[in-house]
Amino acid sequence: MLLVVVISCISLRCIQLKILQNWLEAFADSTLSEETMEKLLSGQEISFDDLSLEEKKQFHRAIAYGELSKMIKPWDPWWSKPSARKIRLSSEGTQLVQLLPEKELPDDIGAEEFSEVPTGPETPLPPLSSLSSREPSPLLTVHLVDILYSYCFTLRLYNGDWRSDALGSVTVVLSLSSVLGQGAQPETVLEALSHFLEQVCCPAYRHVGGLQFGLSVIDDVISLLSLGTSALVCALCDMHRLIQEGEKEARSERPRKSRRDGIRRAIKLAERKIYFIMCWVHEQPEEAWSSLAAIVRAEKASAMEFQSSNKSEKLNNKAEAKGKRLIEEI
Repeated sequence: MLLVVVISCISLRCIQLKILQNWLEAFADSTLSEETMEKLLSGQEISFDDLSLEEKKQFHRAIAYGELSKMIKPWDPWWSKPSARKIRLSSEGTQLVQLLPEKELPDDIGAEEFSEVPTGPETPLPPLSSLSSREPSPLLTVHLVDILYSYCFTLRLYNGDWRSDALGSVTVVLSLSSVLGQGAQPETVLEALSHFLEQVCCPAYRHVGGLQFGLSVIDDVISLLSLGTSALVCALCDMHRLIQEGEKEARSERPRKSRRDGIRRAIKLAERKIYFIMCWVHEQPEEAWSSLAAIVRAEKASAMEFQSSNKSEKLNNKAEAKGKRLIEEI
């Protein structure tokens, strides 16, 4: 099950205290030390650092064997909820509709579901011309796909809760996005998608779900694009907050100065790029997104063919090395 795999690869820092608390209560009868039992019975909040060495090993084993999956509510992406189709922003890009009290919400939309949709900018978005004197690059549509993919992947990885580890979330974003993390300029949607599929199959991420997981995230990008300008601005605004929170955590940590400065520089650059592209998205016509979604859908099929042909070529190379060809071209 994907959820189990995702949980097993996320650092313990990202696992919510509630999950740890549930695990402690589930195994309180036989496996916990007397000291931990006393804390649990007194209602104290227990962190991972409070556990004994043996209890930490048991918790690690629970993660490895998937015992925590039943304690975690699977996350439904906010962009798949009915309320996401009702997002409306003002002409300046700010939040137009405020969250109503639960008793005033329609029966089919609860407060919890509505609040899961990230809010838009709190201040008006400036015109793009005030941010740059140059004409926007025609490659911004490709860069948007790159950025949205890294956003959707990160939220999937953290089961929707990037706030549990903002710095870790930023690290994932920067490692995946060639635009934000490497300053790259992919020229086609296929190039951007192929980059991501290669990344999710590398050792750092392949145990998250590999190629199939990577392809499913493309569907998330298509869903976001299909929602239109307001939803895209909200997604980028959420990502902007993610970057800002990650920067705060990076500032509070104490790694070597050169490493800290390097991380903070990369985060600052990413923050500016996301804000710029958010302002650009706000100025684009609605019909642009349905066209881009269709392109991403078509290029997903091309990316799948590309990955398949690469796999075939590697198999042939291995077979030729052993003196036998597995796949013949016709």
